[in-house]
Formats: sequence, C-alpha cells, structure tokens
Amino acid sequence: MKALILVGGFGTRLRPFTFTKAKPLVEFCNLPIVFHQLKALAEVGVKQVVLACSYKPQQIIDVIPFVKETYGIEIIISVEDIPMGTAGPIVLAKKYLEDEDLFFVFNSDVSCCYPLQELIDFHRNHGKEGTIVVTCTEDPSKYGVVLADETGRIERFVEKPKEYVGNHINAGIYLFNASMIRRIPNKPTSIEREIFPKMAEDKQLYRMVLRGFWMDIGQPRDYLKGTALYLSHVRGLQGATKQLVNESEFVEASWAQGNVLKHATAEVGANCRVGPNVVLGKDVKLGEGCVVENATILEGTVLEAKCVVRNCIVGWRNRLQEGVELESVFSGEDVTFRKGVRLSEYTICPNKSVSESNPVVNKVILWRVC
Repeated sequence: MKALILVGGFGTRLRPFTFTKAKPLVEFCNLPIVFHQLKALAEVGVKQVVLACSYKPQQIIDVIPFVKETYGIEIIISVEDIPMGTAGPIVLAKKYLEDEDLFFVFNSDVSCCYPLQELIDFHRNHGKEGTIVVTCTEDPSKYGVVLADETGRIERFVEKPKEYVGNHINAGIYLFNASMIRRIPNKPTSIEREIFPKMAEDKQLYRMVLRGFWMDIGQPRDYLKGTALYLSHVRGLQGATKQLVNESEFVEASWAQGNVLKHATAEVGANCRVGPNVVLGKDVKLGEGCVVENATILEGTVLEAKCVVRNCIVGWRNRLQEGVELESVFSGEDVTFRKGVRLSEYTICPNKSVSESNPVVNKVILWRVC
C-alpha cells in the first residue's frame, strides 16, 4: 500500500516554530510530527509515501535516509510550484498512487491513535471509493459536520452549522480506491469542498467514527492540548517505564507529577517540580528549583535556577536566565530571556533577546497573543 501526506503550506498557524523548520519536522512529544504518521503507516504495511510539500523541501529531503532506515518506507517528494489545495496534490502524485488498489491520504496536522487496520477493514467491507475518518466534537459549529446514514454512507456535509445537526467532523485521515483520482482536475482543488460532496452525491463515500483521542495540533495552544491527550493515550498503552520514542520515556520520580516524557539526555536539577503534561527534549537542562507545567521544552534549551514555565512551548536552544517566569509563551529558535523577565501571552520570533517584562509590543520582535 501507499500513502500521501499533505505537508505543504508555510505553517503559518504554527509560527514561530515554522520560521526556521518545516512544519512536519517540528517535534511533537520528541518525534517530528510527520514521523508519528509514518510509523503508523509502516505498521500496516505501507512501503511508499508521497510527501506533498512546498515550504523548506530540502529539510524534508534531508531526513529521507533516516526514514528509510527506521521505518522501511520509501519517501517521494512532490513539490508544488503553486499551492494546489487539499486535492490537487493527489493528482500531481497520480503516477505514484494509481498502480495500487488503495492509498491513504493524511493531513499532517493531525494527532490521533491512527486505527489504520480498522480503517482498511471498514473500507474493504463497504466496497465504495472512499472512506473519511470522523471524530466527535463538543462544538461542531466551528467545523464542517459530516452527516451519514446508519451504515456510515455519507449523505451530506454542513459547513459550520448555526444549529445542531450532528457532531461528527472530518478528522483529516482518508482511504481511497485508486479510481478516485480521476475525479480531481489538475489544478488547485479543495477535496473537502469540491470532491467529497460529489462523491457523497454518487453514494461513493463513507465515514468511520474514530474511537479514541484526536487533535488538530497545527496551532500552539492546540499543540499543547494534543500533547496532553497523546501522553495519556500512550501511557495507557505502554505503561509508565517502557521506552516510548526516540530515546524518551515516561518519568517515575519524586519531582515528576502526572505524565512527564523526558529524553534520555535531558537533565533535571534538584528541587524541581515538573508536570503534568510536560515534554523535555534532547539536551534540555533544568536548573535547581524550576517549575514546569503543561509545556514542551524543545531540544537544547536551558532553564537556569528558579525558572517557572507554564502552558508554553519553548523553542530550540533557548536560554532562560535565573528567575524567568513564562505563562502561555511560544518562543522560536535561539531566544534568550534575561534574568528575572516575566512574560504572559506572547509569541516570540527566533533569534531574539527579551530583557524586559511584558514589554510594549514591537511586532518585528514579538507579538502579544490576542
């Protein structure tokens, strides 16, 4: 089997991290976002994956040998000269996909339990052209709702309904017959708005309800919510001490509260309090007396003594000098926070130095989160 993952776009929703790194390579729970999906695909026998990209393709090309060695998957890079929407990349990759009877399509922003074998079985059982994975949401008014009959056949889509009509939304994971490709014109096309409604009209589209967690992690706040869901899910599957991914494991220690995922090279000083829902990346160092809650600290970042970090994503190779306090701060690569700085609700560009607390906004250096 084969798959296509939509990794194009500039990753604007996940800034400031995508200023310096392609979105699919931003770490999520100490593994690049797209690697979680590649791992799931490998487990159901997928041997070739097309990555449809347009932004920083060389960064993605550089990881191809690692992916081949680790997951046994051949990666093909399909670069869009112009943005092709969510369906156009499929027809661009037609020559790689049409020789198989089935192929997956993933939205790269999705984190979930990836029930791919269940999806294959469901799809083969109904025998039609396509299957969409759907998930339940408490507030369907923010999304397009998928309405289906009792067999799962999709009848129609309702975009951002003002009144309640259902709570199943598109989860961004699809399985198609190769014949579906003929429906897509060779131009920028939305699969959700232009292709799926026609497939539903032709009674060729079904939905499978996801039983488990799901999160669109394409924005920093949702990334943190997704981290908590993912850690809870994996801890339940694998237990407290079993290695998880990429030399990382859950911590059982007096300083860890709740789910704390720590890379083997991360160091935690005396009298720290870490957790719940914390990820410590490669070569992260916490000085004495630090407090970290509901946060991801990315590779190479150093927190000096008595720093407090809550509800944050702290970017690669940041330095927090003594006594820094951050609340709901998202900082890009190579940011320095000077001693005693206190910040709340800021997004900080890469390669900056912050020397005052809650400064008047300079949009070139940082943004106040609205």
